[in-house]
Amino acid sequence: MPSAVPDPSPAAPLSGSELLEVLRRRWQASYDLQLVQRRGRLYLQVMWAYLEQQSFPLSAEAYGVKLEEVAGLLNGMGVAAQVRHWLSTTAEKPRLGKAMGLALDLPPERQGEYLL
Repeated sequence: MPSAVPDPSPAAPLSGSELLEVLRRRWQASYDLQLVQRRGRLYLQVMWAYLEQQSFPLSAEAYGVKLEEVAGLLNGMGVAAQVRHWLSTTAEKPRLGKAMGLALDLPPERQGEYLL
């Protein structure tokens, strides 16, 4: 099924709407995204909860705002192309109780800004 939105260049910044479109195209659900720091690494996690669930804690508007915030952080870290590639090529699928995780490869000059 062709995408209604043309594929952005790898160098283009991510947007919340692009993240939403990729999630829905890949897994037919609007999964929650989180940035998590563990053992000196920063990870983007695709959680098992999704907007279409009755128990999802965010409204559609709050979810959209969260995706825009995550996209802004990923762009600021310089990892938009890495995230775009991983989301479109990973063979994993979010499953109940198990988040998918991408260890972000931050540029060395940016690591100190995001890791404590």
